[in-house]
This record gives sequence, structure tokens and C-alpha cells, in this order.
Amino acid sequence: MSLTRRDALKLGALGPFVFAAAPRAASPADSPAAGSPIRFAVSTYSYWHFEKVKYPIEKVIEQAAGIGFDGVEILHVQMDNETPAYVNGLKQAAFRHGLALPMLSIHQDFVSPKPEEREQAVDHTKKCIALAARLGIPAIRLNSGRWNTIESFDDLMKVKGNEPPIQGYTDEDAFKWCIDSINACLPDAEANGIVLALENHWGLTTKVDNLLRLVKGVNSPWLGVNLDTGNWPDDPYSGIEKLAPYAVIVQAKTYYGGGVWYTLDLDYTRIAKILKGAGFRGWISLEMEGKEPPDVAVPKSLAVLRSAFV
Repeated sequence: MSLTRRDALKLGALGPFVFAAAPRAASPADSPAAGSPIRFAVSTYSYWHFEKVKYPIEKVIEQAAGIGFDGVEILHVQMDNETPAYVNGLKQAAFRHGLALPMLSIHQDFVSPKPEEREQAVDHTKKCIALAARLGIPAIRLNSGRWNTIESFDDLMKVKGNEPPIQGYTDEDAFKWCIDSINACLPDAEANGIVLALENHWGLTTKVDNLLRLVKGVNSPWLGVNLDTGNWPDDPYSGIEKLAPYAVIVQAKTYYGGGVWYTLDLDYTRIAKILKGAGFRGWISLEMEGKEPPDVAVPKSLAVLRSAFV
């Protein structure tokens, strides 16, 4: 019997693809409420923010375990390399600290009129699918990509992601390119047991309806939504409500010390209610994007999330 897309999304949200964290002693203050299926991870990005010197992923794993997280989301570009020794070292570090690795966040761009560039993005995604499998990670974060007609990301943020297409093309072209490219990755995803989680990231998926058009256009149980609570040009709550039924994982933004590009005052009690109402029972992965030192801001962020999702 074949899985329907809805069945698989429910399974992905329940998390059977995820390696369970080893039991460890915990106080009521740093544990989810009894019976709560929500698990909390921290993105390695929370400690780095693309500074010149990379923050070691091994150190994030150590920090996460000490704070009381259940897992660590790995940002692909933050990895030192992809050698067997390094990859296996990360797996061992997570296992020894009783942590799961729920998602590998990658960067690729399917919005290009050049077939060779789209092919390179597909090849990169397939490579990352295989890398996730080596790491024992059940999901990878995808981007749709963007037109890159606004070169500076700072300038893109000033216009809230509203980027015009390349002259001579329209968003209709971009939809087709993205759907075709994701479809090209699906056989590898299914063969490796890796869920593709398409994010409401800046670019074509800035608009919720665009993201849902891509997900419905592909219509596969191996594609779901990575719901980012912070990537909204307007009201976040209506967008979160629309995406929640399709979410297989959630990236939760916080902005202690003020954000690099903008700051949102997100009501996580309200967000938790929306997600629970949609039946979401998957991972919440923290992306602390504020300027406050992560050693201070990350534990505070986890406390907020735990309190909201009890």
C-alpha cells in the first residue's frame, strides 16, 4: 500500500524518522510536560550567524546537551568538511551527548533561467541528501531560491523580500523550474528516507501562497514545509496558520539583543496554539538571530519555547 502525501506528512511530523535521544536525567524545569511529543533542537546557526570564524558544531552539540535541548540542527555551510572522519565524529558526539540530529539545513537555488545552474542545484541537493543519510539525519531544509536581481541581502530585507524577476521572465517560469528541480531530487530523497522540508525563506517562497503552490505542485509524501516563524514581510500569525497543516518541522526565531536585519516580537504561546490546533507534533528548532551572546540568549530562548508548548 502506498503512502499518501498527507499520511507521510503526519508520519514526518510525529518523528519516527528521527533517532530518539538517549534517556538522561532532567529536572521538571528543563523538560517538556509529561506526554508532550514536542522536541526541541537548536540550530548551529544560533551560535555562528555567518561570522568570519565558524563556530564549531561539536561545541554547539556540547552546549545544547548542557542546556537541555533534545537535538541539534546542523547548518551545512557551517560544517568544516564532509570527510568520513568529520561526519562520523559529529554523529558520535551527538550520540554520546544523547542528542538527535533532526535536520540538515542546506543552501541551493532553483530559480535560474540557465539549465546548467539548476542542474548544479539539483546535484548539490542530491549530494546533501546522501550526506544527511550518512549523518543519520531524517530531513533537509530546502530553499526555492530567488531571482538575485537585488544583489545585497541587506537591500532585499529593506524591501521585505519583494524582488522583481529577471527581465524577460516571470514567477511562472520560476514555479516550473522549482517544481521540476524538486521532482528531480525526490527519487534520491525516497531512496535514502530523507524528507525535503521547503522553507518560507526569502525569495519565491516569501509569499505563503507561492510556497503552498510549490508543495501542492510537487504533491509528494517526501516534500513538506519547514515553517520558519521569523520570515514574514507582514503579519506572521496568519501565515503560520496557513502553513501549519503542512509543516514537518518548525524553525523558531528569537531576537535577543535585537536582530541583525529586523526584530520581531513573536508570541510563542499563540504560535504554539496554532501549531497544536493543526496537529503538529514534530521538532521545534531554535534559530536565535539576535545580537546578544548565544551563551545567554539561547538558554533564555529555550525557556520561552518550553513554556509556550507545555
